[in-house]
Amino acid sequence: MDIITYLTTIQFGAGSLDSLPGAMGDLGIKRPLIVSDHGIASTGLLDRLTALVPAGSATFLDVPSNPTESAVEAACAAYRASQCDGIIAFGGGSPIDLAKGVALLTTHPGKLEQYAAILGGIPRISYAVAPLIAIPTTAGTGSEVGRAALITLEDERKLGFISPYLIPRRAICDPDLTLGLPPFLTAATGLDALSHCIETYLSPRFNPPAEAIAMDGFGRIWKALPKAFANGADAEARKELMMGALEGGLTFQKGLGAVHALSHALGGIKSLKLHHGTLNALLMPPVLRWNAEVAGVKIAHLQKIAELPLSTGLADALVTLNAQLGIPSGLSELGVTRDMFDWICERALADHSHQTNPRSLSSKDYADILESVM
Repeated sequence: MDIITYLTTIQFGAGSLDSLPGAMGDLGIKRPLIVSDHGIASTGLLDRLTALVPAGSATFLDVPSNPTESAVEAACAAYRASQCDGIIAFGGGSPIDLAKGVALLTTHPGKLEQYAAILGGIPRISYAVAPLIAIPTTAGTGSEVGRAALITLEDERKLGFISPYLIPRRAICDPDLTLGLPPFLTAATGLDALSHCIETYLSPRFNPPAEAIAMDGFGRIWKALPKAFANGADAEARKELMMGALEGGLTFQKGLGAVHALSHALGGIKSLKLHHGTLNALLMPPVLRWNAEVAGVKIAHLQKIAELPLSTGLADALVTLNAQLGIPSGLSELGVTRDMFDWICERALADHSHQTNPRSLSSKDYADILESVM
């Protein structure tokens, strides 16, 4: 038996941010904690949101680029101190994932670790999680409709916390919020969304609806990303990117793969503070080449959607796209060193995304992939 579930309500389109008061009313949120970050606050975007919520609503901005256990605990303290009754996540994947951690820990007892998926935590998460509204300001994460949060514990394990109850109860997707996104962030977040569509499509789990959504999202992102990168004010390209990213998130239940197993491990290295989307962009070509032995038919179908010449493989096309979008050419440029490989590979093998890669990998296989993009 296969369980196929789509559970949340999405308000999509230019200007949909204005629907926030109605969404709060629907969920009974009167005193929200707004989880965002200092970068978003500096752009003025946060002012547009705070104008729509009750005066004096609490705000938490100390969100690391990769959410941490200590940041979740600090945000929980702010939630309790202000006697909040719900959460509004406003930003990219980091604020949204951290907000999920707050929704969980303010309503469930004990330490965060016990709720991690690989430690048997999925059935410990109940419907009691605090109501959460997610409003993405990038087109990449998919977390606004996803059932998972990725949070780094104090020992640098980046673990997945997975439950249908962690899906935000409302997602407000307003592509106008992404119009000012700088080119590099447009590229890195867009390639992150592209990797979601590719990896979920290639996952061996049986879920045809998710595969159809993943293919549609892949096609939208492939066409729109270069346009949005070249012209950040292209409203149609921004809309297509946001829909593609949303679709990538809707397919998470099918599972990801080796790209994310490695990027989750790498993202847990606190000293480096690596950007998740950049890692996925670098890792996607070698992982595609690895998976071609068992997923060649599906990869060929993606190549048709991308309208690639018969002589051009998807992995090679992604390498070219990375270069065009200014993605670093190797992990060494990001500070990764070979003496980190053993720890990274150990964490990748333990990651929940490892289980749904279409072709199995050993520690050596992971090390070879890392070496190929150094």
